[in-house]
Amino acid sequence: MRILLVGINYAPELIGVAKYNTELCESLASAGHEVRVVTAPPYYPEWNIPRAYRSWRYQAETINNVSVKRSPIYVPKTPTGAKRLVHHASFALTSAWPVISESLRWRPDVVFSVAPSLMSAAFTAWIARRTGAFSWLHVQDFEVDAAFDLGILSNKGLRSRMVTVERAILRSFDCVSTISPQMLDRLAHKGVDPEKIREFRNWTDTSQISPGDGSTSFRKELHLADADFVGLYSGTMSNKQGLDLIIEAARELQQSDPNVRFVLCGEGPHKATLQGLAAGLTNVQFLGLQADDRFAELLRTADFHLIPQKAEAADLVLPSKLGGIFATGRPVIAMSRPNTGLANEVAGAGLVIPPGDTHALAAAVRTLAGDPQLCSALGKGAREIALSRWDKTAILAALEQTLVASRELRKTATSRLPLSPAQPRATK
Repeated sequence: MRILLVGINYAPELIGVAKYNTELCESLASAGHEVRVVTAPPYYPEWNIPRAYRSWRYQAETINNVSVKRSPIYVPKTPTGAKRLVHHASFALTSAWPVISESLRWRPDVVFSVAPSLMSAAFTAWIARRTGAFSWLHVQDFEVDAAFDLGILSNKGLRSRMVTVERAILRSFDCVSTISPQMLDRLAHKGVDPEKIREFRNWTDTSQISPGDGSTSFRKELHLADADFVGLYSGTMSNKQGLDLIIEAARELQQSDPNVRFVLCGEGPHKATLQGLAAGLTNVQFLGLQADDRFAELLRTADFHLIPQKAEAADLVLPSKLGGIFATGRPVIAMSRPNTGLANEVAGAGLVIPPGDTHALAAAVRTLAGDPQLCSALGKGAREIALSRWDKTAILAALEQTLVASRELRKTATSRLPLSPAQPRATK
């Protein structure tokens, strides 16, 4: 098949949506499909474009047999609500030309759009309809809901208009997928035809990331003793994670539980603020983003993992980092309300505490630190969840089968219709 993916994030970005966009495309390419990508220059999570990619011209490269075209984009140094809107709008505008070019000249069988960014998705659905391609929208997070529920944007009139546009975009695709059962329910609530909705989970390589000895090189680098009980947060550092709660819990535990240590690994617009909050604490350390070849070792360094989350973010996204955490066979402490996607996912693999409750977080850490048998049991449950729900090979194979079947259905539905005024579709 010919598959065109349109998404704002792609390699060489290391985390977040880029990781899944990249691994999806490379998996499809290795299976023999022709895959092309329209994306932006790398900028996330630092919100800074590396010098090699700074240009207001379109750029092209090939990464692991995937053709990648990069559209110029506005990247704010401080991503406020208004600036984020301009940021996404800039990609929607500049990506339109390569999407048109690829659609009319190359004629993909499937146009696969990833949200974020939803703004660019509107055009991809439109061009797919006019070229006979099957259109698929994959929702990694509900960016409109998140922007307003987390206070990034606040104008009620603007929200109403954006929700109306969002609903129209969602309903314009042949298929809409997302990453958790609760997010599937939200799609249906937003008016997407249930027959169009699919679950397409994020994944982890359970052969590469596995349980193992916690005496890693990171423990030496961070001067952590064998007796230290280490909690790790690894990921983006922005205001929606609620990472300040970890700092507050560390302050509460510093005197009473000196063997408990916290490591916060990642980058993001909130990192400097967190480092300021942690000033003077001896039980909190920071690391930068780690390359893939050290990531599994980083995860094994922890005795437990932390998934802080603000209550307002419930079911707007299922943290993708869960897959790797589960694969290491370590217990999790997650902040979530009962019966949310995050709470249900962590059941049997960790402790779930109320979002925003620093004292509950400190108490949960003490519980795990004082009960090795509980840690072992929860870690075993975590590994089982990784194998049954998050395995990369199984998830990507199922997605490929669905794409092939969707293409065949689309060909049957359009076989009696004339092609759009463009060069004829080439046969393979």
